[in-house]
Amino acid sequence: MDLGIGEVAERSGLSVHALRFYEREGLFANPVRRLSNGRRIYHEEDLEWLAICTRLRSSGMALATIRQYIELVRQGPGNEHERLELLREHADHVAAQVEELNETLAVMRQKVRIYEDHLVRGEADRLWNPSHPDNARAGSHQRSCSA
Repeated sequence: MDLGIGEVAERSGLSVHALRFYEREGLFANPVRRLSNGRRIYHEEDLEWLAICTRLRSSGMALATIRQYIELVRQGPGNEHERLELLREHADHVAAQVEELNETLAVMRQKVRIYEDHLVRGEADRLWNPSHPDNARAGSHQRSCSA
């Protein structure tokens, strides 16, 4: 079934501008076909690839790496180990990002608990304020940790 760019944009959640960018950057697994009048024609497999490609992009995969993966796919059978290694490397990168985000989330949750505790006890004014003259002189680690 032939799909126009507007329908692909609607179904993929990408803008028409983004679809043209993906095409210009060579990020489609198959070249985008065009009618004699220049109108772009897409197929269901293009939508399936876009779903994968947008996940790769949202996970932080560089355009160059996506292009490298696409080139390997286009070459056909025989390079599956290379594709697997590329995907494994990126999966490791994503796992490291997730770990870093989890550590950041733990810090943020601790900060929320500190603020909640201070507010419940009516001691919000004791939260560290770097512009307050007493805090600037004190340089207290205790106060800076509860900022």
